[in-house]
Order: sequence, then structure tokens, then C-alpha cells
Amino acid sequence: MNYYSREIGVVIPCYNVSQHITDVVKSIPDIVGHIILVNDMSSDNTSDIINNLAASDERLLCVEHSENKGVGGAVMTGMKKAIELGCDLILKMDGDGQMDARYLPQLLNPLVQSDFHFAKGNRFNDFRALRQMPFIRRAGNLFLSFMVKAASGYWSVFDPTNGFFCIKREILEKIDFDRLEKRYFFESALLIELYYTGAKIYDVPIPALYGNEKSNLSVINALFTFPVKLIKAFARRILLKYFIYDFNIFSIYILIGSPLLSFGVVFGIVKWIEYGMAGIPAPTGTVMLATLSVILGVQLLLSVIQHDMTSRNPFSIELPPNQ
Repeated sequence: MNYYSREIGVVIPCYNVSQHITDVVKSIPDIVGHIILVNDMSSDNTSDIINNLAASDERLLCVEHSENKGVGGAVMTGMKKAIELGCDLILKMDGDGQMDARYLPQLLNPLVQSDFHFAKGNRFNDFRALRQMPFIRRAGNLFLSFMVKAASGYWSVFDPTNGFFCIKREILEKIDFDRLEKRYFFESALLIELYYTGAKIYDVPIPALYGNEKSNLSVINALFTFPVKLIKAFARRILLKYFIYDFNIFSIYILIGSPLLSFGVVFGIVKWIEYGMAGIPAPTGTVMLATLSVILGVQLLLSVIQHDMTSRNPFSIELPPNQ
């Protein structure tokens, strides 16, 4: 059975999900033609369970990793297999029961009924369900969401670490898998790379389900590693958008505003320390030089940000609707 004449595939990365995977698989509706379970070298009996499930459901295909590749690595393995199977639309769910399969049509509809190429869940639209999310996750998502917006260029997208999504095969085939992360930065890296395909993204309000599952993500590790990766991705996007594929007035604003702001901040701090240690007030000219440099630099960069948020993606592609 297909959905709007599309072949649907679901990829489920599995790592120590023996307590949840049976219910997850049974919850997937009949509109899905292929369910790809990727066992990422689980240390529990996940492998036995998914193989038993495959024996009773012809839609299931089990893939075993001989080494642990992380959630991103498992998803990429499943996506490649879905492409081989000829799936037109590829959904990704987790095996820990946090994603409600009843929302699969909401992820599919923007891709089959409109011209969107990627649809993802957004847990921050349901305030009641949001209360169930651990506070540290909420705070981390708010911080990372802004950074991912800047790094990816998708300013209207929220909840970037949400792994409940659907993607068109033709867009997936344009992505360089070697640039995607194999661990927990996978979802953010996918959004960043989608920008270079010109994909249109749709946020779908979907509450997460929190039970007795345990996250393997280290919050401390994420706080130290994610920002570095996002800053690199942001620098790459700005370089390509404003200096490689185009050069306009906002490119000049960046070239002038960035040095002005940096000079104003550094010069101001140095002089503040210098005159503070000498116990004398800083000259008016010194104060004005630092202040005006900061103000002018900020104004120019704010103009760039406003333009970046409203401008057309230079990598935009035009695909026929409902393809």
C-alpha cells in the first residue's frame, strides 16, 4: 500500500531499545510500505526482537551494524537502503517510543500536497507536552535552536534536534552524506546541508512522548561540541552566500562591520583597563572612538542579519510540485 501514489519508507535506528521497539513497530500504519530497522550493535536483545518482528511483518527489513556508528550513522544506513528500495518519501523515527506514529500523515502531507521537500516535528508548539520535557533539554534546545538558525539559514525552523522527520528522495540524493555527522549532531547537520539543496522545510507541531526511556546524549558534551560545529557551519554559509555565489552591498557591510565591531570592543577594553589601572579618566576622544566603532559595526551587521532572514536562498531549486 502507498500514500498518494508514493512509496513510503520508515527508518528506525535501534540501540538498546528492546523495551520499546515492538510497540513502535506495531504503531506504524499500513500506509508505510517499508520499515527499515538498523541495529547499531545493541548490547541488549534488540537484535533478537527486531528479527522476530521481521518474521511476522513483510514490510520489515533488518540491517545489522558490525560496529556502533551512532544514531546518525544508523539513520544514514537506513536512508541508503530506503533509496535502494525505491521509497519516494522517507520518514525517520526513533526506536525508544518518543515519537507518535499517529502523526506520520502530518509529516507526509506537506510533501505530497504542497511543494515542501522536508517536514520535521516541533515539540515546542504543545505547551502541555512541553512540560514533560526535562528542563535541561528545554534550555539546551532553545540555545541550540538559535545557533542552528544562523548556521543553516533556516530562520523560521525551530526545535532543530527533533529527529522525527520526512524527506523526499530526490532531495536526499542531493546531500553529500560524507558531510553529515554520525552521532547526535546528525539532525542539525542535516538541516545545515539541506540549505545547499535549496530545500523548503515545514515545521509540524508534534508533541514528544516521555516515559522511562534514557537518553544516551551527554548534555555537557553537546554544550562544548555543538557550538563549535555550528560556528564553523555558519562561517561556511556566510562565505559561500556572500562572497562565493554572490557579492553585494551586504557583503561590504560584513567586511566593514565585523572589523569595526571587533576593533571597538578590543580597543575599548584595552583602554578601559589601561586608564583604570592609571587611575585617570579616559579622554573623550578615546571613549567616542570605541563607542562609535561598536555602534556602527552593530548597525551594519544587524542590517546583514535582517537581510539574511528575509532573502531568498541562493541555492534554491525549482522542483515540480508533488514530485
